[in-house]
Amino acid sequence: MFEALSSKLNGVFDRLRRRGALSEADVTEALREVRVALLEADVALPVVRDLVNKVRERAVGQEVIRSVSPAQQVIKIVNDALVEALGGGEADDGKRGIDLNAPSPVPILMVGLQGSGKTTTSGKIALRLRTKDRKKVLLASLDVHRPAAQLQLQTLAQQAEVTSLPIVAGQSPMQIAMRAMDVARRELYDVVVLDTAGRLAIDEALMEEVAQVKLATNPHETLLVVDAMTGQDAVNTAKAFQDKVGVTGIVMTRIDGDARGGAALSMRAVTGAPIKLLGAGEKLDALEDFHPDRIASRILGMGDIVSLVEKAAANIDQAEAEKLAARMQKGQFTLEDYASQLKQIGKMGSLQGILGMLPGVGKIKQQLNDANLDTAILGRQAAIISSMTPRERRTPEILKASRKKRIAAGSGTSVQEVNKLLKQFDDMSAMMKRMNKLGQKGLMRGGLAALLPGAGNKRPF
Repeated sequence: MFEALSSKLNGVFDRLRRRGALSEADVTEALREVRVALLEADVALPVVRDLVNKVRERAVGQEVIRSVSPAQQVIKIVNDALVEALGGGEADDGKRGIDLNAPSPVPILMVGLQGSGKTTTSGKIALRLRTKDRKKVLLASLDVHRPAAQLQLQTLAQQAEVTSLPIVAGQSPMQIAMRAMDVARRELYDVVVLDTAGRLAIDEALMEEVAQVKLATNPHETLLVVDAMTGQDAVNTAKAFQDKVGVTGIVMTRIDGDARGGAALSMRAVTGAPIKLLGAGEKLDALEDFHPDRIASRILGMGDIVSLVEKAAANIDQAEAEKLAARMQKGQFTLEDYASQLKQIGKMGSLQGILGMLPGVGKIKQQLNDANLDTAILGRQAAIISSMTPRERRTPEILKASRKKRIAAGSGTSVQEVNKLLKQFDDMSAMMKRMNKLGQKGLMRGGLAALLPGAGNKRPF
């Protein structure tokens, strides 16, 4: 998400940087391009007008025109305006994530259209509350319209290791909701997640059903789940639910898809409801808090190092990482260690998503696309290593043609892919040896260039 918008905005800012001193005409021209980029990204027209006007008011002034780095000043102003549009600011600091500040059991009502990912998101929230907040969670499906919807939530509850309300055939959504709250009170649950039914489109029957359940259960949070891939339709859906039912927060799903990002930028301004969570994948742990400042940084190509560090801390086994680092320092790096690395990286999500959090990566986007970076590659490489015997993993030099054919057949890959993996492993091993040989002082003196092949043979001028 935001890739096309980020690319266009960075193109505008690069042109501003090359000009040095800026005139009012330069800023106006840049803002015209920013306006076009936002509209092409599917941002709602009123939001685009408001954002551009705010930037113009702040940018067309003496402090920008006469500043030491006017282009950087304009970028800072655009960044601040994006953060505001996304719902940032001191008033919103306490509204991120799910609010559980209420007497137990806390009801959370999940609403949205069919196909938005509402049921999967209910499972994700249950897992998050159990693992991060240490809450006892009850999941209840109120969807009596979609075939197997209740069974789907039951399966998700098992995966998240939380309880799902037993299914009783013939009950209405209202009866299920009241039974869920009664069970939660009697069995001392902390949170009840009520997954309501969706429709293919907004209709009076859907709104009336949701309104009745909300009136009966008095939920502390009413979370609207919208699909980022639907663009402006997601904004219209959010506005309709906010007007007719009232929501306390929005969860945007499929942000890892090819969405243009306009829905996220429009949502807060159009509905007044904050985006609280982002769903980035089908896995139950693929749910993250929405941080306006971090999203704005990603849009402007400044990366999101804080989120990357948090993701690494949550997914990487520290003890395993330290053990691996010690082995690497001694020059003891085997294919088993390589497989362990692949597994740790795979836990962090897609490679594109990880790299998207690094500053400046947007400028080499095409090269990354050409490199065909894909987490599936890591899976295939792990399969290749798994098809080897313990001896082959420890001493890959014994891998000749016949062994490679056997490994390729066993892992469902080709001999070429096996050779490519071995070449990557050799390159990595060679770098480890050079690091070990140079030591810390040598690395500090020679920098990364000292790790390149043949660096040790080069004489200083």
